[in-house]
Amino acid sequence: MVDFLVELVKALFILFPAYAANGFPPLARGSLPIDFNRKWFDGNRIFGDGKTIEGFALGLIAGAFVGVLETIAQPSINSYAATWNVQIPMMNFSIGLLISLGTLFGDLCGSFIKRRLGFKRGSEVLFLDQWNFIIGSIVFVFMITEITIWMVLMMLLITLVIHRVANIVGHRLKVKRVPW
Repeated sequence: MVDFLVELVKALFILFPAYAANGFPPLARGSLPIDFNRKWFDGNRIFGDGKTIEGFALGLIAGAFVGVLETIAQPSINSYAATWNVQIPMMNFSIGLLISLGTLFGDLCGSFIKRRLGFKRGSEVLFLDQWNFIIGSIVFVFMITEITIWMVLMMLLITLVIHRVANIVGHRLKVKRVPW
């Protein structure tokens, strides 16, 4: 039987850098589109105005910083976790950076897909908007740190709730145009 709480804590340890990398880009209020206003073969923008170089950079820095904080805290956390025979997934600067890169690339892929399907900036696409960055972060690090299927399931489930709450808060703070 899988210990729900253990897998949840391990999932959150991987998610914190991803959430930072995904949450901070709107704060940059960037003006340099990452696609340089270029269009794809279908005549639509590759990513759109919402994906900027400044936002990408801020997300990368924020996620990597959270990864560094976790790296510093990891010996203490693992010491405490060892009393229950639990080991937190390995974290270091490189893993935090890769989680952040995967998060940002996953978000770009989601934006790319939305543009190809004809959705405008700010349109909500259930699951794609919530899971694109999680899947991206997992793809970038699953071979170098522990990520179990139970962790993945928990990441996907709790992100549905956390993503919605974070976007509502961001909208009320006027950081996001729409509450999703």
